[in-house]
Amino acid sequence: MLFFTPVIAAMTTGHEIGLALVAAAFIVFALVSSFVLPRVNPNFPGRGIVPYVVVCVLFFVAMLAAVLILGKEKGEPAAAAATTTSQSAPATTTTGGGGGGGSATTGNPTAGKAVFASAGCATCHTLKAAGSHGLIGPNLDQLKPAEATVVHQVENGGGAMPSFKGQLSATQIQDVAAFVFTSTH
Repeated sequence: MLFFTPVIAAMTTGHEIGLALVAAAFIVFALVSSFVLPRVNPNFPGRGIVPYVVVCVLFFVAMLAAVLILGKEKGEPAAAAATTTSQSAPATTTTGGGGGGGSATTGNPTAGKAVFASAGCATCHTLKAAGSHGLIGPNLDQLKPAEATVVHQVENGGGAMPSFKGQLSATQIQDVAAFVFTSTH
């Protein structure tokens, strides 16, 4: 269940309602064709097998289309902006290569590693320094976000990522941002 929580949290109300309506129609159809129609017509589907199969296929296609269309993440423009921001960040925030922890970080990278593990970041993100291989969120080793970008993303969320502002203290957020930054630069 923990795997699906960020995905569900990122969906808009309209998407949740759309998926729920299509799923409800699919379930009602399945229940009616399983329990009601055979009682009304013991020979069901009988000669009406072709229309019944067509309706079944249409419901199947509608459900797949709803999941593909309504289940799409809306946070992709924000992620693209975060990538642009991290790539155009001033050189003063990058203090050496290979993951060294320079003095330009505001938080404590060592404490941030513990926050990264305890907050469940490893479930969604790949980060070599944390030994994580999550596939839901971006690969932080490749993204190499600026420290301020990580702070913003953790506080506000975006895409499939929920906001952690109410769950983590400002110090913890700054520490995890320092850990991600120093681990990737």
